[in-house]
Amino acid sequence: MKHVVIYTDGACRGNPGPGGWGALLATDNAKRELYGGEIHTTNNRMELTAAIEALNALKTPCEVELYTDSNYVQQGITSWLAGWKRNGWRTAAKKPVKNADLWRALDSACERHHITWRWVKGHAGTSGNETADRLANQGIESLSSPDRQTTTG
Repeated sequence: MKHVVIYTDGACRGNPGPGGWGALLATDNAKRELYGGEIHTTNNRMELTAAIEALNALKTPCEVELYTDSNYVQQGITSWLAGWKRNGWRTAAKKPVKNADLWRALDSACERHHITWRWVKGHAGTSGNETADRLANQGIESLSSPDRQTTTG
């Protein structure tokens, strides 16, 4: 399996408001940057979307180290998801899981990869995280252009 390091981030101007997501995918010999945005969304939705889009961009099963500065994403995927699925997408308090559509999509995106989820402190100078943050903000800026989701590199 190919080893891929991924950094993801989400951003929102207002919460809810215009939002963007960004992801940096890196292998030993290549880097790829992804970003996109939505006109009306939340930061948590953009954090989830970044991880989904990054994993879905991988064409073959991979060994992935995925870095996120979102405790919501990291805790959700590693600690809460199994219980939500067991409880019919309800929380321990018996309330519907927020963003269940994206959690389902993330769960599906994870199926073919072996993923190690890592939390990284945001805005702390970690190069990959800073790049993902820049891309997420670029995703918001892209909302004013006709090409609403762009991939580069």
